[in-house]
This record gives sequence, structure tokens and C-alpha cells, in this order.
Amino acid sequence: MKAIMIQGTSSDVGKSVLCTALCRIFANDGYRVAPFKSQNMALNSYITKSGGEIGRAQGVQAEAAKVDATTDMNPILLKPKGERVSEVILHGKHFANMDAMTYRENFVEEVMPEVRKSLKRLSENFDVLLLEGAGSPAEINLKARDIANMRMAHETDAAVILVADIERGGVFASIVGTLQLLDEAERSRVKGFVINKFRGMKELLDSGVEWLEQYTGIPVLGVVPYFDVQIEAEDSLALSSLRLKKPLHQEFAMDVVIIRFPRISNFTDMDPLFDEPGVGPRFVSTLKELKNPDVIILPGTKNTIEDFLWLQEIGLAQGILQLAQNGCRIVGICGGYQMLGQILRDEQAIEGRGGTYMSLGLLPIETTFIAEKQTVQVEGTTVTGHKIKGYEIHLGRTIATEEITPFVTLSDGRVDGIYTKRVVGTYVHGIFQNRTFTRHYFNELRQEKGLEAISDEVLSDDERREQAYEMLDAHVRQHVDMRKIYNLLESNV
Repeated sequence: MKAIMIQGTSSDVGKSVLCTALCRIFANDGYRVAPFKSQNMALNSYITKSGGEIGRAQGVQAEAAKVDATTDMNPILLKPKGERVSEVILHGKHFANMDAMTYRENFVEEVMPEVRKSLKRLSENFDVLLLEGAGSPAEINLKARDIANMRMAHETDAAVILVADIERGGVFASIVGTLQLLDEAERSRVKGFVINKFRGMKELLDSGVEWLEQYTGIPVLGVVPYFDVQIEAEDSLALSSLRLKKPLHQEFAMDVVIIRFPRISNFTDMDPLFDEPGVGPRFVSTLKELKNPDVIILPGTKNTIEDFLWLQEIGLAQGILQLAQNGCRIVGICGGYQMLGQILRDEQAIEGRGGTYMSLGLLPIETTFIAEKQTVQVEGTTVTGHKIKGYEIHLGRTIATEEITPFVTLSDGRVDGIYTKRVVGTYVHGIFQNRTFTRHYFNELRQEKGLEAISDEVLSDDERREQAYEMLDAHVRQHVDMRKIYNLLESNV
């Protein structure tokens, strides 16, 4: 199997998006391509058809590659859940909660045989392996135990393309500095550079590119202009750029607040709100920011109890209750849904500190945390009659304490969530990605506010994603020398 690896001079330089683009390019050119990231740390995860949990980026890249995502594409997922402690997910399933020292000193070497098994299975089923690195390959304090960067390039005999973000400044220094901190064998694997997120006249960059190629002897394969493509992110670093899609100084007919929990997870649930006409989403983390919104959304969280206690400590819990009494609509998703209930019970200390806690009391439910994790793709029909699909990923088991109206009837016969006139709770992630439901929800709010409803004819999320992948294909083909990349595929390092 041919392999190429995308590494970066730092985190958030655009590795994931470039990998997504190349997955679509290779697929469109007739290759069967698999994305791969040996170890990923992210709170935005993706549920495979088999119920395995992997990093969101590898799930998106598999979609771009027109193949089903599998846990082999991201055999190790780390989900931070507390101070220096992460949940370790191995082949899509919970393995252990582990502190950073134990993970680095003991687990990393023990798990390498599992990583190799994943690589072997992928090599038997795909033509091309597109690897993504993590952070930077030149973190000298981490290199000895780094299994996400150059070690994977060596394992797969991959040519490495190093990506740098010019928007950060110091792009040439970051590239040269990264190379200097690599050993000779590692440097020999770097076969090209991509300068990403460029704004302005490329001609002004040409002299720098020429110098870089002469100094390093390595070609610049492309200078990619900044491109605001609607691809889901997996890192909370992306929240700042997400907020910029609709500037806060702009006036919107409907004010939607999203609580930015310290341990917020799967915040991609909120992406569609930035596309909905007249809706102004804004993330808040203080009582002062709350103000008087039309809708408050409590999103998912990696630790429901800790984030609920935070909600109480800073006064947001009381603020939400006051707004709910005044008629504000409330939506809770996963951990946010659990908080809307009456009791959070953690007798086995699954969430960390243990104990029983009185929660917001806006829905007649009680949640008990158990060790068994629910991870599954779902489909169903909402109480409003809309066909939806999404996924569940939670530890809690929730029961109603009185008769309720379920929000969703699932295709497997289960019911999920609660629907009331003002408060909705659900375990289904991706509910707003179901665009006809989202349009209906906000049309109800429009009519309440005396506004005219808008057409319920809207592109589905699948259609939007396909458009985004094809736009990425065209954009990267235009600005990256694909002929040279295909030459790297054909040559041995």
C-alpha cells in the first residue's frame, strides 16, 4: 500500500482539512484511500456504523474518501476528562481512564501491536493510506514516546508533507525550525511543504518560497489560500473561528445562546445554527454574557457533573432557570439533557468525584451514571414528524419520573428524550444537522416572534457535506501540485 503523511509545524495548521481534501481527490481519481491517525486527542468524536468511537476528523475524512469509517482509521482516541486524566478509547471502545504519565511511560509501547494490526488490515483493503500527524513532529520533550508522527511515517514508509500556517506569522522560521529539530532519518522523509491559510498576493511570497526551497532542498508543493469551507472540526481551538462566521455586532432576529462548558464536547452539533437565516448563535461562559436570548442550548460535555457544578458556581444555572421561567426555550443535548433533569446520580464515581446532585429540574428525569458506554448511530422520527439521524455517545442511563412525551421514536423501537412546549432534551447528537427539523424548530420561533416563516425546502446535511468535499477538491487541486504528490506516492522513500 502506498502511503503519504501530512504533518504540521504545530497544532491547528490545517492538517485535518488538507487530509480531507486529499481523501476526496484520491477517491475522485479512482483510488481506494483510507485516512489514518494512530493516536488522536479530541472531544469531538465520530461513531462508526459498528458503534466504535473515533476522532471526528478521521470520520469526516472517511466520508470524503467515500468509504465507511472504521476504528482502524483511529485505533487510539484520547478524550480529556479532568486534570491530566483522559479516557483512553482503544479500537472504538472504552479501555481505561489514565493519567498522562502512566499513558506515556507504560501504555504507548504496549499498544503498538494493536496499531500495527490496524495498519495491516487497512493495507489489505485500500490502495492508499493517508496519515495525519498530531501537533508537531519536533516536540523534543515528547518525541521518545510520540507514536503519532515520524514513528508512523517510518512504520508505513510514508513520504511526509509538512504543513505550516502562514496566518500565525513566522512561516519560514517554523518550517526551518521544525526541520532542524528532526534527526537525519526523519528529515529525509520530508519530501515537500505546503503553506496554508494564505491571504493576499502570492507574488509577494514568491521570493520567500524560492529561498526556502534553496535553503532546504525541499520543494514547496503549494501555497493554499485561506478557504472557509464547512468541514466539521474536532478541536475546541476551532470554536474561536466558528464564532467569526456570524459577527456578534450583527443584529439577528433570533438570539441563540450556547453554553460553552469547560469540557464541551461534540460542539459540531451547533454548526448548522450558523447557516440558519436570522439566527445569531453565540457561545457564552459567564452570567454577564447570558443576557435575554430566545433559545439556550446546553451542549454535550465530557463530564456532566463537573460542568454542572461549574454552571452553579458561576451563576449560570440560576440565570438559565430564571430565563426558563420567563418563557425562554431550552434545548439540552446529551450531557446538557442530563443537566435539565432532577437528579444526577454517580454512586460508582464514573464521572470522577461520585455522589448525588440535584440538577436544574426543568425536565422530570433522573440520570444514573454507569460504566457501560452507549455508542451507536441512530435514526428515527421526532414528535414533530421529522425523519432524523444522528448518534448517541454517553455513559448515563436516564429514566422519566412521570409520564412524558418522547422527543424521538427510534427505528430500533426505543424512545429518546423529552419534548415540551419550551424545553427539549435528547441524547441524539447531530439533531440540528437534520436541516428540515432545524428549519421547523426556528420557524415556530419566528412565528412566536411575529416573523414570517421561511421555506422548509433546505439542502440536507449530506448534500452540504458533499458540496464541501467537492469544493475542497477543486480548491486544493488549483493550489497544490498534485502531479508531484502522485510522484511521491509512486516512489519509495
